[in-house]
Amino acid sequence: MITRFITEVNTKFNPFSPSSKTARLFLSFLPPTARSSGMKINTAVLPKESQEKSSLHVKFNDGKEMNLDCENQNIKSIVAEVDRHSRILQKAADLQNA
Repeated sequence: MITRFITEVNTKFNPFSPSSKTARLFLSFLPPTARSSGMKINTAVLPKESQEKSSLHVKFNDGKEMNLDCENQNIKSIVAEVDRHSRILQKAADLQNA
């Protein structure tokens, strides 16, 4: 997954809920140097009794924002969707530098 074009990641999940696995895995895919390279990562851990759904919100440096559904999508489809937009930005950056 190309993460250099991601500027902000906001997640909210209940760590005891099986449906929060997608949000937790997405956070694990981010590189360890993400915060130091300028990416804002905001994580809200919900209480065990919470019935609120897990959410994942990703912002890119071109202004595009994605609200991803962690309840109905698996990690592969979310990573593919984020990577699809990252590859578009990578192609645009390559064309600009050429």
